[in-house]
Amino acid sequence: MTIIVIGKSGQLAQELKRLDDSLLCLGRDDIDITSAESVNSILSNNNVTGIINASAYTAVDKAESEEQQAFEINATGVENLAKFANQSGVLLVHVSTDYVFCGDKGSPYQIDDKHEPIGVYGASKAEGERALLQYAPKHSCIIRTSWVYSQFGNNFVKTMLRLMDEKTELGIIDDQIGSPTSAGALAKACFYAVHHNVNGVHHFTDSGVCSWFDFALAIQEFGVKYGLLDKTIPAKPIPTSAYPTLAKRPNYSVLDKSSLKLAFGGLEPKHWRIELSEVIQQLASIK
Repeated sequence: MTIIVIGKSGQLAQELKRLDDSLLCLGRDDIDITSAESVNSILSNNNVTGIINASAYTAVDKAESEEQQAFEINATGVENLAKFANQSGVLLVHVSTDYVFCGDKGSPYQIDDKHEPIGVYGASKAEGERALLQYAPKHSCIIRTSWVYSQFGNNFVKTMLRLMDEKTELGIIDDQIGSPTSAGALAKACFYAVHHNVNGVHHFTDSGVCSWFDFALAIQEFGVKYGLLDKTIPAKPIPTSAYPTLAKRPNYSVLDKSSLKLAFGGLEPKHWRIELSEVIQQLASIK
C-alpha cells in the first residue's frame, strides 16, 4: 500500500511518520494542493491507496488578513484532493477543527451540528469540509479535532514551558473550554481510518475537558516533575477580554466522540493528562 500524507513538517505529519516510516509525506515543495493539475499529476504517479491530509493553513489570527490564502489551502486544496480521491476510488482522511463551530452551544458538539464559524480560519475549514462531502462523499473521512500539541513544532505546551522558564508569573485564559489533543494519538486515529476505510464525519480529541488555565497548570506540574522546569511560578486565571486577539475563539468547543466506538473499532482516547504526561516526558528525553 502507498499511503500518502499531505504535509511533511507539521505536528501530525511527523507523528504519522513515527508510526510508519514507509509513509510518503509530501510537503509544499513536492505538491501544490491548490493546483488541481499538481494534485492529479503527483498523486497519479505514486500508485496511491490512501491519503491523509495533514496540511492546513492554521494561523488563526493571521487568517483574518490573509483570507484568500487560508481559503486556497483549507478549501480549494481540499476540493482538489476530494476530486482526485473520488476519481481514483481511494479514501481521503481529512483533519478538520472545532473552529467550524461558534462555541456558544454550551454542550458537546455533535458530528452533524451546523457549521457556525466565527472567523476566517473556521470558515475556510468549514468550506473544506463541504467540498469534501460534495465531491467525495463515499471516499472521505473527516476527523475534527482541537487544541493539538506534541513534541514537534510550535504549540501551546511548548510555548507554556518556555514562558514558565522565562517569566516570574503568567496570566492564562480560563473562560475558553475544550479538549487538548495529542498529535500522536490523533495520528493513530488517522492511521486506523485510512487502513480500515472509515467513512463519514467523526470527532477525535483526548478525553476530558479543561480550560487553557487548567491545561497550563498541568503543563507546569509535569514540567517540574520531569525536569523541564526548575520551579513553579504563579499563574492566575484571566478572562478572554483581558487578552484580545484579531480572531475570536470559540468559548466552548468540546467535541462529542461517541461515533468512535462504532466506526473506529471501539477506540477510547486516553485522558488529556495522561497524554500530556507522555508528551512532556518525550520533550524531557530530548532536552
